[in-house]
Amino acid sequence: MAWDFSTEPEFQKKLDWIQQFCDEKVEPLHRVFPHAVRWPNDAVRAYVRELQQEVKDQGLWALFLDEELGGPGFGQLKLALVNEILGKYPAAPQLFGAAAPDTGNMEMLAAYGTEEQKERWLTPLINQEMFSAYSMTEPQGGSDPNLFKTTAVQDGDEWVINGEKWFTSAGRVADILFVMCTNGMYVVPRKTPGVEIMPEPRNHNHIKYTDVRIPADHLLGPKDGAKVLAQRRLGGGRIHHAMRTIAQCTLAFDMMCERALSRESHGAIIGEHQMVQQKIADSYAKLRMLRLFVLETAWKIDQSSTQEARTDIAAVKFTMARVLREISFDALHIHGSLGTTDLTPLQDMYASAPTMGLADGADEVHKATVARRLLKEYRPHEGYFPREYIPYKVEAAWEKMRPVLAANPALEAAAEHYRDRQSRRG
Repeated sequence: MAWDFSTEPEFQKKLDWIQQFCDEKVEPLHRVFPHAVRWPNDAVRAYVRELQQEVKDQGLWALFLDEELGGPGFGQLKLALVNEILGKYPAAPQLFGAAAPDTGNMEMLAAYGTEEQKERWLTPLINQEMFSAYSMTEPQGGSDPNLFKTTAVQDGDEWVINGEKWFTSAGRVADILFVMCTNGMYVVPRKTPGVEIMPEPRNHNHIKYTDVRIPADHLLGPKDGAKVLAQRRLGGGRIHHAMRTIAQCTLAFDMMCERALSRESHGAIIGEHQMVQQKIADSYAKLRMLRLFVLETAWKIDQSSTQEARTDIAAVKFTMARVLREISFDALHIHGSLGTTDLTPLQDMYASAPTMGLADGADEVHKATVARRLLKEYRPHEGYFPREYIPYKVEAAWEKMRPVLAANPALEAAAEHYRDRQSRRG
């Protein structure tokens, strides 16, 4: 029986190294040089490369990619344990070559790109010589691909793209855009004529594509294959979001407990007040349940695929947003007025919870999907009452027990006596 909640010693050493590296080098870098990976200063970039080389020397670079796709091949379970650490440090994903939205785009390229496309885009993305964005949702249809209107029409040896995309995260600073059209997935260099990035929103961009011409070989994967590629990308993205959410919830919980032991109110340490204790206890239970759910789902992906584990991935997706919202709120509340400021990470955590409930598909859509898939595993009962209707169970039990009772008159008499007494009680 394989049912083990321990981490193998060799991999635990890797986790210990990651924790120490993040504490001693990643955290200071982020506080002194926010978004250091994109700094134009040569000295900063050289220091970033130095740190990234340490990560590579440990075999931890681009660790989200399977071995056959060019990564270390850790699998999702080990990746989840790593992300429980990386998710606490804003700069860590980029220093480990594992930052969204590049990760999902790299997975698509690795799985569906031609050798020429991999050389042109995947290798530079892995090496952070270029950055990308995923241009999927649209103003009129959100993330529902059945409502998309952006099209790509072939004109000789070119594709001509027309449409609008909404909430293309980091589109303004991307070198290439992965544009989901009604008839395929296309790679569009950001500086291509006809690509217009609107002034607002600043970070999650509204982009208009007007007669954007790209070469024919910029189609990624098969024609009309956009939905398949999108599911490949988004399935992994959802579980990775959940892994990093565990880290955020853990940080909020740690801050909550520290604060509860550090402040006094009404004559006592606030951790002695029952309502604070309730928040701590509830938050602990929610965090442990979410973590086990995410780890089990990661394990299922390793044993099968994201497609086979899609029900659990969807359930994890909407669960993580709720747990993040509730734990971060309680931590914020225990910190009082300080929690409402930008002097701690709590305000950002709480503000990010609604985003997590919408990113990669609205939670309501995932809940409906989970319910539909689960109901396919069941059948309606016959007649008016469910299978667990007690009179049915009693009748079936008597049928099964008749041979036993017939062979044991004393036992049969006891059973008849009990049944008669029950019937008289009415």
